[in-house]
Amino acid sequence: MKSVPLAVCVGESLAALLPDRPGPLEDVAAFRHSIGGAEANVARGLVAFGVPTAWVGRVGDDGFGRRIVRDLAAAGIDTRAVTVDPVRATGLYVKETGPDGSVLHYYRDGSAGAALTAGLLDEPPLSAARLVHLSGITAALSDGALDLVAALLRRPRPGRLVSFDLNWRPALWRDRDTSVLRPLLDAADIVLLGADEAAEALGTGDPAELRALLPGPETIVVKDDAHRATALTRSAPPVEEPALSVEVVERVGAGDAFAAGYLTGTLRGYDQRRRLRLGHLAAASTLVVHGDHGPPPPPALVDDLLAATPGEWAATTVRATGVARGDRARGEGAPNEGAR
Repeated sequence: MKSVPLAVCVGESLAALLPDRPGPLEDVAAFRHSIGGAEANVARGLVAFGVPTAWVGRVGDDGFGRRIVRDLAAAGIDTRAVTVDPVRATGLYVKETGPDGSVLHYYRDGSAGAALTAGLLDEPPLSAARLVHLSGITAALSDGALDLVAALLRRPRPGRLVSFDLNWRPALWRDRDTSVLRPLLDAADIVLLGADEAAEALGTGDPAELRALLPGPETIVVKDDAHRATALTRSAPPVEEPALSVEVVERVGAGDAFAAGYLTGTLRGYDQRRRLRLGHLAAASTLVVHGDHGPPPPPALVDDLLAATPGEWAATTVRATGVARGDRARGEGAPNEGAR
């Protein structure tokens, strides 16, 4: 019998088609299959750090849906609570890669994932896990998915944390009421958001102003792109930690990886500085791969970096070939390419 997962990620997973070369879609000769979705990315990141994790969601009764469940299960994610929709198709996105980065084209209207409802509340993983992770993407998919998110945030949760990543997607909110976002965020225990997306969705990206705007969460983590992350708690002064130097290959998935690292540190009882560092390390490992999930460095190297002095941390660079600390390259810390 499988053990009860410590963490559960709730949301839509998507099939993904990744091009075999850069350029306009009409010039791409072939695509390779993969999987994507913010919550699935976080689940993969948590499992990579050794956190038993389940993904709860819906897929279509099609090859894409079966591949998603198969690949997530192969990664060590508990998929027992996944629902197969006999009518709606699995959502899909296609990546287009150009000189200025990647553009993702989504085909998810009416998807199985958009049919999430509060009926999932009784799934065992959601009632037993120590952490439930949600995002603003799920809240934007449909009225039913919004009801599920709101219900998960309203229900009593003694001994359990609910984290909420803003994951602002303007296209998903185009015909929906964005005023629901603030009370959803304010009802979570941990809120993660980027300063730029917060400025667009909430009117400010300033950490202190966001703390005043959202007094409910115990912790708010504000990520300032590639510069720093700040954790603001109700019971202690803010903690700011600079990001690592990274030779970026692709940015897709880095925010989800940061969330996985930070939440892993939370479940392990780390102090805020180590939680932020683990988030930065996870994000850096994803920034140096072409997929949107990069496995973290070996545990010994992670522990060493979490304990590094500020100077040693600042002198660390993450590359596709490994982790370089000052003049010393640590090839054993090299993140490997991962699929979404």
